[in-house]
Amino acid sequence: MDPASHDGMPIDVLVVEDDPIIALDFEDTIHGFGVKSVRIAATVAKALELIEDKPPQFALLDVGLIREESFAVAERLETLQIPFAFVTGYGADAMLPTAFATRPRLPKPCSTDALRALLTSRGINS
Repeated sequence: MDPASHDGMPIDVLVVEDDPIIALDFEDTIHGFGVKSVRIAATVAKALELIEDKPPQFALLDVGLIREESFAVAERLETLQIPFAFVTGYGADAMLPTAFATRPRLPKPCSTDALRALLTSRGINS
């Protein structure tokens, strides 16, 4: 089992988000939960680089980045069996590929409680 903090939180979370304000908000909130490392990537290339450098224990993926979608990151995480969830301003209307249709997703903005629950469960049964 992956190491986790005493409350079940992952120790390292990757946030793939192209809006710097939203990324900083996620980072501050997740650090507030006691997560030791929160890494931010604004592009698919940067996210894949960070995953290659050190696979995270959990990832939050904004579906729509500036000029791309995060599905290549999702595919890599799935290959590595790293749990992840999508975060999107489109909510339930976000069109996800069939392979990811059952993945957990949070709306943007999301409540602190919903984010905490997702990280604690690492997307299981979300």
